[in-house]
Parts: sequence; structure tokens; C-alpha cells
Amino acid sequence: MKIIKLNEVNSTHTYLKEYIKEHSYSEPLCIMTDNQINGIGSRGNNWTGVKGNLFFSFVLLKDDLPKDLPTQSFSIYFSFLLKEVLKENASKIWLKWPNDFYIDDKKIGGTITTLSNNFVYCGIGLNLIHVDENFGNLDIKIDSQKILQEYFSKLNESNSWKQIFNSFKIEFENSRRFQSTIENQKVSLANAVLNEDGSIDVNKKKVFSLR
Repeated sequence: MKIIKLNEVNSTHTYLKEYIKEHSYSEPLCIMTDNQINGIGSRGNNWTGVKGNLFFSFVLLKDDLPKDLPTQSFSIYFSFLLKEVLKENASKIWLKWPNDFYIDDKKIGGTITTLSNNFVYCGIGLNLIHVDENFGNLDIKIDSQKILQEYFSKLNESNSWKQIFNSFKIEFENSRRFQSTIENQKVSLANAVLNEDGSIDVNKKKVFSLR
């Protein structure tokens, strides 16, 4: 994975897509920054960060991902692998369904994944420093570039979805204490049933990770 670091960018996700349009795709590529001023969040929201946090987006080919990985669970897969890397570095971070990073009961980041033909674009924002009272921040000090190198090394291992899901379904129990926004409404996850494709059954509906 080639990594390009920018001092400032409106959105790593948007920048990366425009970069690929202009230069074409030759290899997996990551754009990272510590100062994103107009990031893309879930459900069309902005994820505007504070300088000093970590924002990155990467692109790879869909065919390079594990064959058993459901398209709708790409974000869970990418998020869980980053969570594992951070835990290996002594963080207590955990993943709330479907792809929000938490420390204790505070959200500290999230993931958005989009598809374009055979390209998979993934954007991740992570609070390394305090933002405001509504959000938390990572509980360890990290070297962002070193963490990304470890992350992409783990991604290259091509862990199967089955392997990831077996661990994620245990961690999913933590999500039951929270709500998730489904069809613009806050819905409790207390009685949700996690399916093997990463979707959940809640309130008699099957809901996929749509981010």
C-alpha cells in the first residue's frame, strides 16, 4: 500500500477518488492527513475533524479481498482489522455495530466504504486528541504512519470473513447497550440478532451496514 501524507485536505475520501480519476489506478493507495476540514461521515453527514487527529482513505480492488467477504460488510471488516491493530498496541478500543470505534461509552471514530466498479474506497477517521464533550479519543499515543503500516500489513494477510466474524460476534454483545440509527431513527440494539453476513435482525427488519 502506497501512503501519501497531506498537510491538510477537505476530505481524504474525495481527494482519493479525484486522484484515481486523474492518475488512474496502478496499486493500492492511501491518502492520510492530521487535518481534514470537510470529511464525509455516515448517512451523508460531515465528519469535520480537529488538527492532530487521524484521517485516511484507501482504495484497492474488490477482487483482492477475501472471497467470502459480503459486500455489505466491507466496513465491518476494515474497521475490525484496525481495531485489532490498536488493541495489539494496548488500546481498549472496541467496535460498535456496524463500524463505529469506541472507548468505553464514547465514540472516537468511524468508517465509511463506497464502491465504484471494481474499486473499493474506505475512509476512516479516528480521534487521537479531544474534540468535544460528545466524543472521546484514543486511549494510547500512536505514531500514525507506523499504525497504518501495521494496519495495511494485517489487511494484506487476507483474513477470511469467517475468521473476522467469529471474533466480531463476541464483541457485538457490547453493542447491545447502545442504539444505532436505522432509517433516520435511533433503534436499540438490545434484542438485535447478528447474522453471519454482518447484518442484523431488529424490529422484524433485516438491516445491513450501509456505510
